[in-house]
Amino acid sequence: MPVYKHYDQSALDRQYNNRLHVPDFSTYLERWELLSRQTEKEFHVIKNLSYGSLPREQLDIYPSLKPSSKTLIFIHGGYWHKLGKEDFQFIAGAFREYGVTTVLINYPMAPTVSMDQIVASCREAVRWICQNIAAYNGDPSQLYVAGYSAGGHLAAMLLATDWRHHNFNTDLIKGVCTISGLFNLIPILLSDINQVLEMDRETALRNSPVRQVPSANCPLVIAVGCDETDEFLYQSSEINDCWKKIIPVEMIKIPGVNHYSIVETILEPESRLHLAILRLLKL
Repeated sequence: MPVYKHYDQSALDRQYNNRLHVPDFSTYLERWELLSRQTEKEFHVIKNLSYGSLPREQLDIYPSLKPSSKTLIFIHGGYWHKLGKEDFQFIAGAFREYGVTTVLINYPMAPTVSMDQIVASCREAVRWICQNIAAYNGDPSQLYVAGYSAGGHLAAMLLATDWRHHNFNTDLIKGVCTISGLFNLIPILLSDINQVLEMDRETALRNSPVRQVPSANCPLVIAVGCDETDEFLYQSSEINDCWKKIIPVEMIKIPGVNHYSIVETILEPESRLHLAILRLLKL
């Protein structure tokens, strides 16, 4: 019996089970670990700065060597209940040579907190970064956000935030890149993932970017791997269709990469993802 589109429960669960579709997923996690520890040794990093009072409301900063640099905020994935900034330290090496300050944030996780609180914590992180990044060679007027998987959802929610309610200008964020993101939480609500997230329908709707509008006219890059599941491909296509008439959107479907390998291509100077983020950063 269909529970979403033409999917029965088992089929829907499989669509959102990336580990099932990439049997060697653990090799990617192991490589991220090695790359991240290498990055921590190679570059100066200030770790575990608190941006709020809740557990995991912390961030790491890799300062540029030059003052007033563009700042890239990276939000990790893990279906809102797994992984952390420590697993993605390698991201900081991607744009180091261009003089970019990189910030990696953690956020409280389900089921300890709700989806509303996760989104609120990410907003609080941006607020803290805007107020403090100048001390770490970042320019608070040049903030960009990239998010992977669940982090892509959170990056889109930041773009849909009316920052005037937080005493900032609407153009606080100058550009966003989502990598294999999730933008419609209704299928997540109906899948087995919600056993951990514990969302109700109103929460899922309230936190679905496809039901929001961007608050600023800043560019958005939507990247997804061609080897991802139909649902992940559709999630990116849906947000593209919803927002492309409102803000500048660049949709990138990358051949030959899956849900795990796509994020690694950010380190490859000639990759489509790396070049797209450079364009976003105007570098």
